[in-house]
Parts: sequence; C-alpha cells; structure tokens
Amino acid sequence: MNFPDVKPIALWEPISTAGPSEVDLARNNELEKILETEGLYESGDEAAKRQEVLGRLDQIVKSWVKKVAKAKEFNEQLIEEANAKIFTFGSYRIGVHGPGADIDTLCVGPRYVNRNEDFFGELHKILMEEPDIEELHPVPDARVPLMGFKMNGVSIDLLYAKLELWVVPEDLDISDDSVLQNLDEQSILSLNGSRVTDQILRLVPNIQTFRTALRFIKFWAKRRGVYSNVAGFLGGINWAILVARLCQLFPNAVSSMLVSRFFKIFSQWRWPNPVILCPIKDRSMNLPVWDPRRNLNDRKHLMPIITPAFPSTNSSYNVSNSTLRVMQEEFQRGNQICESIEGGTNGWPTLFEPFSFFQEYKNFLQIDITAKNSVDLMNWKGWVESRIRQLILKIERNTRQLLQCHPHPGEFSDKHRPHHSCYFMGLQRKLGISAQECQSFDLRRTVEEFKHTVSMYNLWKSGMSIYVSHIKRKQIPQFALHGETSANPEEVVARKKRKHHEPNTANKLIRLSTMQHVKNPNAAEEKRRPDSNAISENNCVNKSHSSGNSLCSLSRDSSSSDCVSTEIVCFSKGTSSPLVNQQSISNSDELEELEEKEMNSLQSGVAAREAEMKFSETANGTLVQKAEPEELEDTSLNEVTPTAPAIPVRFSFTTLVKTRG
Repeated sequence: MNFPDVKPIALWEPISTAGPSEVDLARNNELEKILETEGLYESGDEAAKRQEVLGRLDQIVKSWVKKVAKAKEFNEQLIEEANAKIFTFGSYRIGVHGPGADIDTLCVGPRYVNRNEDFFGELHKILMEEPDIEELHPVPDARVPLMGFKMNGVSIDLLYAKLELWVVPEDLDISDDSVLQNLDEQSILSLNGSRVTDQILRLVPNIQTFRTALRFIKFWAKRRGVYSNVAGFLGGINWAILVARLCQLFPNAVSSMLVSRFFKIFSQWRWPNPVILCPIKDRSMNLPVWDPRRNLNDRKHLMPIITPAFPSTNSSYNVSNSTLRVMQEEFQRGNQICESIEGGTNGWPTLFEPFSFFQEYKNFLQIDITAKNSVDLMNWKGWVESRIRQLILKIERNTRQLLQCHPHPGEFSDKHRPHHSCYFMGLQRKLGISAQECQSFDLRRTVEEFKHTVSMYNLWKSGMSIYVSHIKRKQIPQFALHGETSANPEEVVARKKRKHHEPNTANKLIRLSTMQHVKNPNAAEEKRRPDSNAISENNCVNKSHSSGNSLCSLSRDSSSSDCVSTEIVCFSKGTSSPLVNQQSISNSDELEELEEKEMNSLQSGVAAREAEMKFSETANGTLVQKAEPEELEDTSLNEVTPTAPAIPVRFSFTTLVKTRG
C-alpha cells in the first residue's frame, strides 16, 4: 500500500468556492423538509429534559468525588475542593441528535479517583440506588470503558478520564493538549471524544450547513444499514469527519450540494488514502499518532478516517474488507441516484430507501444470545456486540477473504423468548472467484476461536449463553423479517439483467458448517477438554431430514456432561458420492422429491444480489464502473461429470463430551 506524506500544503485548499444556484436552493429546501417529515429533530420539551438529566448527572458525580475524598481521609480543604465535571460529545455535542438518541458523556475527575475501584465500584453503586436510573450496565473491558444507563428515560453512555490534577476546575478546557500529560491510555481515549468533537466544529466553515448535511448522511447510513461502528461500518464520529471534509472542500455549498458531492467524492476515493481535516501534530508526549510510515499496524487500516485532535488516530479501525466492500457499493449507488436527482429524473426519497438485507443474501449466520434476566442480558449483549467484529475478521482470515460477511447493524428479539437477542450476518463467496477455487467453507474452527474470544468475559453469570447457526434465506425467523421492505423493483430488474450474463452455476451448492461447543466455567478446564473436532463414527447418530440447523452453542452449565450437537449440511454430486447417507433416504422417489424441493428453493426469492462494481481509471483520473459477473454463493464439494444431478443430502449427528472434574 502506498500512503501519501501528510503535509500542511494545498491539501487544505477547497475544490470550489462556488455558491448555490436557484435550483440548488430548491433542492436544499426539499432536503430540509424531508428531515422534518422524517422526525429527525427533537421537540423543545425533549431538549429541556436532556438538559435536566445532564444537570442531575453533574450533581451526582460531584457528590461522588467528595465521597471518595472523604473515604481516603484527605484534609478538609481538599474534600471541600473535590470536584468532577461532565462534558458531552458525539451527536449531542455536534447538534445533530434526534428524538430518543443517547447522550455521550465524559466525566473528568482528579488524580486520586481511579477507574476500577471508584468509577466502576463506588459510582456504580450510587447509580444503582438512584430511582430514576434503569438498565445500568458497565462495560469495563471495552477499548474505551464506559457505563451505559437510562436516566429519566434518556439513554446515556458515561466515560471516565482521570487527570493529573488534585482539583478539577469548573472552567477546565480539555482542548488544551497539556491535559493529556502523564495520563493512562484509557483516559486519553476517553478524552478524545470530546476533544475531537470540539475540533470538528472549529474546522468546518459553516456549522449550520454542516449539521444539516450530516443529519441527512446519518439518516441515509442508518436506512442503508451502514451505520454501526461496532459491526465494522462507520459510526457517528466517522460520518461527521467525512462530511466535515466535504464542507472544507466546498465551503460555500448548501447542504444539498454537499450531499451530492459527498457520494461523488467517496465513490471514487482511493482507499486506504486517509481522510484528514487538518495537519497531523506530532507532540513529544510519547503518545502514538497515526503514521503508516512508522507504524506497521497503521498500514493495515483499510479505510483510515483520522481524528483532528491530538493524538490523531484512525477512528475507523473497525472496518473490515467485507464492510468496506458494502460501503463502497453504497457510495456508488448514492452517486448514481444523486446524478439522476440533478438530472431531474429522481428524488431524494430514492436515496434513503431501506436496504432489504434478508433479500440480498441466501446464506446467513444467526447469533442468538440469552440470559436469565434483563440486566444480565444487557451486560452480556454489550460484550458480545463488541466481539462480533472479531468473528468477521476470523472468517475473512480463515477463508483467505474468499467468504465475505455483511453484518446486519441492528439486533432482533423474539418476543416469545424472554431475555433473548439475535444478530445476523449475510454470507457470500467473493465476487469474481470461481466455484472451483472455493468449493466449500468449513467454519468450525473459526467459531471455536470466536467462542474463546467471547469466553473472556469477566462478568459472566449463569444463564448467559450464545448460539451460532448457519441458516438459509427461507429459514429466517419471522421476528427478523417483521418490517423488512421488499427490494426496489428497478434494482431487482437490474440484478436479473446481470444474472442473465452469469455462468451457469445453479448445480453448485455451498457447505457452511460450524460445530457446537460448550464453554466451561473456568479457563483452566477449557484446556483439559478433549478436542471436539475429533468425533468418532460410533458417537454419531443419524437423523434424516433434521429440522434444526444449530451450528454452535456456547453456555456454562453446572451439569457434569455437556451435550455437543452438530448438524452439517452437505451437498454432493451423484448418487455414488461418499457423502450421501443412503439410510436417510428410503427410495429414489423421495430422493427426486428432495432434489426438486431444494432446487426450487434455491431458484425462488429475489433473483440475485447486486454484482460488486469494480472500477478502472481513465486518463483524466476519473473512475469508470466495470461490472463483473455475479458469483452465486453456492459451491460443490466434489468434482463430478456435468451430467450428474445435484443431490442435496442433510445429515446430523450428536455426541456427548464429558468434562473432567
């Protein structure tokens, strides 16, 4: 990868200083009306309620610090001067939050108030006793530790930073780089949110135009399913930096012009070239600063979006190859729609039509988590969500990036199952790769690695469990499909046209399998467990036409034996394949019926997903789309003659794994 030298030169000069035309102003009015119609602005009463909640939270942390000072037996003067201060950041601080949005807050405390004992200990107890606070869940093991809760119905994420000050003044300016002196890494990361937000507001030429454009881009990103930092897409601060860069490049443009140019610029952006708002400062505080010329890890970043406040870091390190591909496709789609809007053949509503996630893929991973009560589920959910990205990276690594994952940024819940949450990932073979290059994907060891990652949760409680399953589109549960809109007819027609030029791979079927495994209460016991992959045939019990499709489950159980069951869905060519379990099919009529049902199910639903668009550079530096034939996600297991029919055969087996001690 070639990274440019970051220098404060003409990089910061605008592309155009032209103002809006009458047509641009008319489109801008239409855009603002859409924001109002969609209810993206909060009411005056809700704004006043947020102010009241922040004031109450500020009183609580000030009282908490004084209590800590007394417990440590400081002198009366220091107890009297003991203070903490609340700062806001994120969408609330920028001014683009909507109704019901959470508030990102930072608590800054003195040097004698530590994070583990005082913040997650004493303050946590105080918040639990507050009658207006509910759904309190600490996340101490996150990269940026925080406590999440609702106060008087307002969701709050609270971070903590310990300064090297004995007394925190009320007029503290955290934008001053000197406050970072001698701080621990977690405090620096916690301060970074507020410092970055303030710096962004200083760097944009017109704050109101920036806010309107950012509201629309965030709304678009949520509707198109690419708004989630945890899932590997972009979060609020990432989108804010991208829009702020457009404001710098077009300082006199109105919001509608910025939106159109946003998609034009980033549909042609040559990642991993970074997006930077200002020159990167390299202070002498021994703090790591994003610099791919010196830091090897920085060279691995796929979509660097650099924070403007010192120390500058990549705010989009969560992006994976799969999620970058999805976002690039969405940028390209947005650019095409904006061009049609400027040509008068389309309107803004087309741009933010909801993405039909479950109609775009045929294979999915379903991740179910459960707990004994709502509090445990809240804590367990926060931990698992922060680790789903690791599963995506492991799948990409273990399949050599031949299998691509598209995580759904939202969560689902089955109302018939108490204390349950569910997540989905769309799976597809990398476009442009032939079926012979990747005939099957075995995800057993990958899910085992993911299980070990999830098992590191320090606050685990009995009843917390996780189940990973491979399912087909027709097996998507109804509670996940509720509210799913059908695909745009024009997009379906376009996919059908592309499918007409695809090679005939209908007889090639995928095998995606993982193994169910049960987690021991202690890590030491995990090492003593026999290898679950070494399963003998004597322990296997055939179950023809099994309806379950569970691939992996993880739970802690007090029983002496843990049942480990796996269903592997295999597809082979011809009746002579060794993968065919002849005992599971009674006669040839049933065999033909099963084959017909399976092939019909594969050919039903939406015609095909959109092909990944690749680009070639022309002489003038622009990028031209070049459509590649779409690859189906189905592959074969064995090489056979072309005339042999595809015979899908399902079999499952169950075995018991004994734990020692």
